[in-house]
Amino acid sequence: MEQPLALMARYVYKGFGTGTQRAPILRGVSLEVAQGQTVFLVGPSGSGKTTLLSILGCLLTPDHGSVRVLGKDVSHMTPDQLTTFRRKHLGFIFQSFHLFPTLSAIDNIRLTLTMQGATLKSATQRSQELLEQVCLGHRGHLRPAQLSTGECQRVAVARALASDPHILFADEPTASLDAENGQVVMHLLTDLMRSRGRTLVVVTHDDRIAPFADRILRLEDGAMSEEWSAPAEEASPSRLRFLQFGGAGEWFANLPAPILAQEKA
Repeated sequence: MEQPLALMARYVYKGFGTGTQRAPILRGVSLEVAQGQTVFLVGPSGSGKTTLLSILGCLLTPDHGSVRVLGKDVSHMTPDQLTTFRRKHLGFIFQSFHLFPTLSAIDNIRLTLTMQGATLKSATQRSQELLEQVCLGHRGHLRPAQLSTGECQRVAVARALASDPHILFADEPTASLDAENGQVVMHLLTDLMRSRGRTLVVVTHDDRIAPFADRILRLEDGAMSEEWSAPAEEASPSRLRFLQFGGAGEWFANLPAPILAQEKA
């Protein structure tokens, strides 16, 4: 049985600037993402990856085209409606963590939950559980400056999962991490999301984490150019380890020939 769609975009256009200075960023992008999939958006700088992520995550609205998230047409929602929808259904992880420097790790998570209406007691319990899940249960009292870069990103992961989002969007989640910490963060993300049947969309330049994807979509010049999907028997991080292929470069060399994404009229 086919999984229902978590995301669907049709002929999405987006530009920035005004008048003759307006620069097109996305040029008619269409895609579908099934619930429970882990999808990577890759491509050169300036190809529109982060803009597309922001539109799919209801942070930006397209100039033209339609976007459905969890079956809802979000293209024409008001800012207040989008804010409410994001809070209920979506989570975000950013490269720079966006942790409050004056708050402890557990307070960074707890604040998110209390802002969503949770009681202090339930928010504290949930925050501690999340820290345990990312192997930081003993570090919750520390502030970001007292944590390593990898630990800060794990706190950001825990905070993003606090509301149990149906879709989690991650923009360059391993860019600030070394190879070992990048692997740890991606194992956490993919394992936690897959165990809940949730959808994960990642923008990345980091080819070291490519084996964690079920699908890889490539953007170039604001358009979808290529797609690769893992065979069903390989679509799990436990079976796609870099040691299988001796490194990221060799892993990419073993990919099937790219499938050109031909949009049907």
